[in-house]
Amino acid sequence: MPSSDGQRGRPFRDHRQVVEAIIYRYRCGIAWRDLPEGFGPWQTVWKRHRRFSADGTWDRIHARLLAEADAEGGIDWSVSVDSTINRAHQHATNLPRATTVDVEVAASPGGNTGG
Repeated sequence: MPSSDGQRGRPFRDHRQVVEAIIYRYRCGIAWRDLPEGFGPWQTVWKRHRRFSADGTWDRIHARLLAEADAEGGIDWSVSVDSTINRAHQHATNLPRATTVDVEVAASPGGNTGG
């Protein structure tokens, strides 16, 4: 974890407390402002999360945890994807929507065109 040594201002609040607050926030799905006071000021937790995201700290932690778990054989790398649950929202594409559609009406197989 990054150290606040040599930086101006107050030293970092305990990393363990801040990481627990971040985990609590994501687990409960609450807003930053709704963190319980026992974790300290929500602004501190938010700033640390933002700082760690920007400087790659979370990526390094994740990579190390994966490497350690993989070395112990604790990760099963087989992946199964069921396409029936992988739906894209209608706005998920980056292509423009066509405003006009050219549709040719085909006659029914019996030759009856409805007239």
